[in-house]
Amino acid sequence: MTWEQHAARLAADVTRPASRWRGPVATTPRQLFVPRWWEHRGGLWTLRDGPADEREWLKAAFSDVSLVTRVGSSHADHATDEDHPAGLPTSSSTLPGLAVRMYQHADIQDGVDVLDVGVGSGYGAALLTRRLGDRHVTSVDLDAYLTEAATERLDAIGLHPRVVTCDATGPLPGTFDRIAAMVSVRPVPASWLAALRPGGRLVTTIANTMIIIVADRTDDGGAFGRVQWDRAGFMTTRHGEDYPPGLSARFEEIRDQDGEDVGRGRYPMVEVIEAWELRSMLEVTAPGVSHWFEAGDDGRRTAWMVHADGSWARAEGVRDEAPLVHQGGPRRLWDILDQIRHQWLVDGSLPLYGAWVTISPDGAIRLERGRWQATIA
Repeated sequence: MTWEQHAARLAADVTRPASRWRGPVATTPRQLFVPRWWEHRGGLWTLRDGPADEREWLKAAFSDVSLVTRVGSSHADHATDEDHPAGLPTSSSTLPGLAVRMYQHADIQDGVDVLDVGVGSGYGAALLTRRLGDRHVTSVDLDAYLTEAATERLDAIGLHPRVVTCDATGPLPGTFDRIAAMVSVRPVPASWLAALRPGGRLVTTIANTMIIIVADRTDDGGAFGRVQWDRAGFMTTRHGEDYPPGLSARFEEIRDQDGEDVGRGRYPMVEVIEAWELRSMLEVTAPGVSHWFEAGDDGRRTAWMVHADGSWARAEGVRDEAPLVHQGGPRRLWDILDQIRHQWLVDGSLPLYGAWVTISPDGAIRLERGRWQATIA
């Protein structure tokens, strides 16, 4: 199959026949934006070189999956087969279906000026430019190499949007009718609200959650909207080459530690990081909790939770039974998790999805649904 055939099939998978995004997806050679990428194999990040196997390259590039292009400070473009970087992904080419959904949430119409936050590989900027034209698209990224490479790849296919190197949480290069973020934030940067024109709309995700917020600018310089009945996860904004050190050392410290409180949890074991609604609600309720999970061959499962304030929890058990839970520090993290699960069972849903969103000019977010309220600052 040619790349055009692959692209046409991808477009049919991720857009409706009448969608104005079908043409951009079907005519954009995604493989040129991701010549090399990282794949997680056997616990290691391993380099994939597209031109070395064109058939696999086209198959990967035109699958509706994200392709990780940077891990820690190591970009796949600069790596060798012997490199196996450690750390978290710091840049990727977002799965095309999700990029299209984010643009649809943004209600992008002919003639609007769009800010694409997080140029990444440049593929998203290519879709926007195919749809709107060069002068209506600005894309920003913190990483000078990413903006340089994206510009070159866009130029190679005749697209010339404005691509700027800057910290997207600071001053922005202009004002816009739409802001669509392929990174997650907490809170919304005040600069986004300052750059949003009257009647403009922003679409973003909240860091460490799977919630998508769509909000329209209000007269006071803030924005108002809703949490969508949809889910997405993006890397958080960063301010340097890599993310700051996390809490991985804490997991080792409490791996087998006896807790100050020991007892049975209320509900069976759960892998929080994979339970998207639960994870999002926990992050809104008790922000900053990190998770680790292991499943043994004998059917036993262990989950760890840690927080920078010293709180921690370890739960051990089999799939269908209430686990034995050790907890320590100033808060009981597993109890907070169990309370959220109890609320879910009693009410039949979590109040987060569908909540009304009010964003103040300084970026603080208030969520409301019925009697439930929460603030993200």
